[in-house]
Amino acid sequence: MSAPTGACLVVGVGDGLGSAIARAFAAEGLAVCMTRRPRHLEALEALAQDIRDAGGRAHAYGVDARSEDEMAALFAAIERDVGPLEVVVFNIGANVRFPIRETTARVFHKVWEMACFAGFLAGREAARVMVPRGRGTILFTGATASVRGRDGFAAFAAAKHGLRAVAQSMARELGPEGIHVAHVVIDGGIDGTFIRENRPDAEAALARDEILRPEDVALNYVALHRQPRSAWTHELDLRPWREAF
Repeated sequence: MSAPTGACLVVGVGDGLGSAIARAFAAEGLAVCMTRRPRHLEALEALAQDIRDAGGRAHAYGVDARSEDEMAALFAAIERDVGPLEVVVFNIGANVRFPIRETTARVFHKVWEMACFAGFLAGREAARVMVPRGRGTILFTGATASVRGRDGFAAFAAAKHGLRAVAQSMARELGPEGIHVAHVVIDGGIDGTFIRENRPDAEAALARDEILRPEDVALNYVALHRQPRSAWTHELDLRPWREAF
């Protein structure tokens, strides 16, 4: 567990899980730094203000997480202007469905860049600032596709499998350095705009706890950060109680 005076970076903050993770770590006393694509910076600034209004500390950054230069500059700015990074969460999804015969090289490469390569950049930069201090938590958001490829999801599954491998390699390398690296498999739909637009019974299913609630998922990220190093979890899978698996 780390001191609550530092910072938490969440890479990939939308209206669902990312914002819930940011709010959860802000409630822990960490200054939350949130990234989203530059075109969504206004919405991210509004979230940061909402967290500040609730008594937390929050900063918004418009960043292309696929850019090595932008990610390096982001980490340097946070370490310089906000505080030492105690937690880094990579939460970019890029979930798209294309039949294999319709999956272009551009689509495959872009999904890999967003869901895997950007995760590598975030993890590497986190390691560079955390290892000298001998502490820190690096968390990667995975999906069902991290462990199982489905029809129509070749690009997404390949990227998420790759991200899982990055997390595994980092955990084995950085664990002995005092850095807790964990991979969270989200095995189910998370409440949000997409679910509500595509599942007619979303409200009823949510009332029956058959859909993952972002705030409940976020509590598990905080719990991973809090774990004593005598009993670290590397991979955690989360699903609603009635989800088949």
